Amino acid sequence: MSPSALTLALCTVLLLGTGCAPSARALLADYAHPDQPGASALVLHEGRVVFTHASGLADLPSRTPATPDTQYRLASLSKQFTALAVLLLIEEGKLGDEDRVEDVLPGLPPGLHEVRLRHLLQHTSGVWDYEAFVPATQAEQVKDRDVPALLARAPGTYFPPGTAVRYSNSGYALLALVVEHVSGMPFARFLHTRVFAPLGMHDTVAHEEGQDTVARRAHGYATDAAGGFIPRDQSPTSAVLGDGGIYSSITELALWHRALEAHTLVSADTQRLAWSATPLPDGSVSPYGFGWFVDEDEGRPRLTHHGETCGFTNAVVKYPAERLTVIVLTNRAGGEPWRVAQRLADRWLAPKAPAEQRPWPFESLPNAR
Repeated sequence: MSPSALTLALCTVLLLGTGCAPSARALLADYAHPDQPGASALVLHEGRVVFTHASGLADLPSRTPATPDTQYRLASLSKQFTALAVLLLIEEGKLGDEDRVEDVLPGLPPGLHEVRLRHLLQHTSGVWDYEAFVPATQAEQVKDRDVPALLARAPGTYFPPGTAVRYSNSGYALLALVVEHVSGMPFARFLHTRVFAPLGMHDTVAHEEGQDTVARRAHGYATDAAGGFIPRDQSPTSAVLGDGGIYSSITELALWHRALEAHTLVSADTQRLAWSATPLPDGSVSPYGFGWFVDEDEGRPRLTHHGETCGFTNAVVKYPAERLTVIVLTNRAGGEPWRVAQRLADRWLAPKAPAEQRPWPFESLPNAR
């Protein structure tokens, strides 16, 4: 067991006597079957791990159990890392959030002239979803570098950039390409060099099949017609990194969230950009910052994100003022781990209304699922 995993395990053992841990574990009962895909969950409060849970299987054929060190494909939880990579370059003066994307990323389709970096970060670009142009017969996996050519098939943008909000994976694939072009290194290497390694996230990886190893990899599953589980680990778009290609564990995500709170990688002012909602020209406010959904929950600022991809469904909720973060990672399609995450958070928040009456912003945002 790694030192960080041992710390998590000890914290969990210490919590068992408080009365909170047993009821918190019960919230994850759907993932506790010893013969089914599982889950790993963590609660971080005031810089301390106060709850961890892992149950079920990370891999069914080998019957490998899920643990705090199991690495799940984060799906759209990856977007917070892509946004942070852009923020690092902004702080260094190599980018500005008002830069036109075509000025920093040559070769974009002509219909994207007015799209700026902040539009991609905030999902206000109106850029079409690249998935809409991937043929059903696609055999070779799509990479980030393939996205501009796919977008060339789109008739412009859904709306004038900056005027509305529509969730788009394309925007984060383009941002990964921007990071590559401006930094002069591949996106996966940039994340490793500038983010993962400095924070001690040695096993976290923007995964490229055949080029790296996911050390304690969870494999994804979906349910079949009989209610059993079948492998569903990869799709034609699983190799796109900027919008969802990172693998990590709750153990190492605890290091990430501590660093966000301590402003280890970027300043508090820069981080505030990522955690601020987006004003729109019509006077409304979009519920998305840079890599995070942003809203208020009973007067408390709340940051959330869910992630759904082939065989994985994940969720994170963060209350910056309370220094409370909850992460739930699962290696199965379907389910609603965001409900579990919110209920876990509520053990520390004691809210007035139940979780179901305080939905997350993505649930009402077009195209966010």
